[in-house]
Amino acid sequence: MLNNQSVYSNLSIVSLVTAFIAGASTALSFAPYEIWAAYPLALTFALWQSKPLNAKQSLYYWLSFGFGCFVVGISWVHVSIDTFGGMPIFVSMALMAILALYLAIYPAICGYLLKKLSQKERYTLSPILLYLGLFPALWVLTEWLRGWVLTGFPWIWAGYSQTAGPLSELASFIGALGLSFVVALVAGALMLLTQKRALPALIIFPVLVLSAWAAPQLNPISASGKTVKVALVQGNIPQSMKWEPEALWPTMLKYMDLTRAQFDETSSVDIVIWPEAAIPAPEAMVEDFLANANQVANINNMAIITGIISHQQQDFYNSLIVLGNHNKKQQQGADYLGDGSNEFKKHHLLPIGEFVPFGDLLRPIAPFFNLPMSSFQRGDYTQKNLTAVGYHIAPAICYEIVFPEQVRASVTNQTDMLLTVSNDAWFGASNGPLQHMEIAQMRAIEMGKPLLRGTNNGVTAIVDPRGRITDAIPQFETGVLVAEVPLYKGETWFRKIGQYPLLILCGLLLMIAVVNYLRK
Repeated sequence: MLNNQSVYSNLSIVSLVTAFIAGASTALSFAPYEIWAAYPLALTFALWQSKPLNAKQSLYYWLSFGFGCFVVGISWVHVSIDTFGGMPIFVSMALMAILALYLAIYPAICGYLLKKLSQKERYTLSPILLYLGLFPALWVLTEWLRGWVLTGFPWIWAGYSQTAGPLSELASFIGALGLSFVVALVAGALMLLTQKRALPALIIFPVLVLSAWAAPQLNPISASGKTVKVALVQGNIPQSMKWEPEALWPTMLKYMDLTRAQFDETSSVDIVIWPEAAIPAPEAMVEDFLANANQVANINNMAIITGIISHQQQDFYNSLIVLGNHNKKQQQGADYLGDGSNEFKKHHLLPIGEFVPFGDLLRPIAPFFNLPMSSFQRGDYTQKNLTAVGYHIAPAICYEIVFPEQVRASVTNQTDMLLTVSNDAWFGASNGPLQHMEIAQMRAIEMGKPLLRGTNNGVTAIVDPRGRITDAIPQFETGVLVAEVPLYKGETWFRKIGQYPLLILCGLLLMIAVVNYLRK
């Protein structure tokens, strides 16, 4: 006959396993599955199952939930570690588990504080305040922290689960993090339904339906009547040969050959986009090629924006440069000077991939810490827009597009378009590139601007200000996407106010709970 302790232990194991499964199910909300209801339902289940637990038990429960969320949701990280890191499979799996466990700390903090601040001796926080106030506030604040601590990893925020859902256009007012608040609020309302408290759901759900309908009507963004013709070149260069010295000239010539069709007078393309590090070499090594490409762009009255490695003295940067005219009215001279003008240097570098913390210690350990492009310097946080044939473009290179406030800082009243370039070949046929595309779509909604996304092997696409992909090239194919992109005028509310009002609201809700806890 089992004693009470063994029964409790068995129940704890079952709870942890089901918490892991619930967390893992949140991956269904993101690309490529886009089952947007999965995330709030998973949160509701976790709230319901963790209700009887104390603060310490809740910490472990939500740690298991978070571990399931990240070990499945970002499993694509393992592709780059395993394929290009040069490590044994058990080591790469261990590194992936450590990363997921670290990220799981943030929902664990949320779960711990939720219990800690809601119960003290005979005091219990009102369920309404608990599930509709404290829980959404804690969830948002811990997600925000995850996007900031140790340079940040704001991937698969709960709000991104709604990119393809009916609430997506609310992001033009409250941003992706605001949608995280809404997702947690919905989960809290459903949790109250399990306690036979229907009134909050009867109020919240109709308000959300009305808000989803009203958001596009109240969005101040409107078509300007102007268009720009662009060509996005997807070179589909295998990652295994991209950084081989003997592949440099064949790579550059491939991009030029793919662009050649746009030199026809009937094409009238304004801007050609080559992806991140399309020219995988420092500027000084390819001066002749750049001078020729610049001259060709000038002759055809167009601009070519390309990824390249730029350098100043001994510092190297992951950069974007503009070849050709920066204004159609200027028919004389070359725009590209190679002096850092009209250039964007990546600011938010990817740990390990673009810089190695404690490099002297880690680089000798394994090839994983010596990946190509892993010794870059940072550009400034705020930089001028790129100008190309008179258009102003706010750029973000690869990982930078996941930081809404950084993108927001780059958008000005003159900005015509957002541009993000990437090389997601590191992650093969995994979900990573598709989730990356999904995040870029959210930036277009937040900023109210069309977004161009140029990549090496997909997803290369054009996104309208409502976050809808209007044109795209299939992944893993060589091709050129040519399209006429409508431009827009106006400024979204999120562009005006950003995340800070939401964070202040969440801070106040947390403060109310803390004061209540201390008073009781």
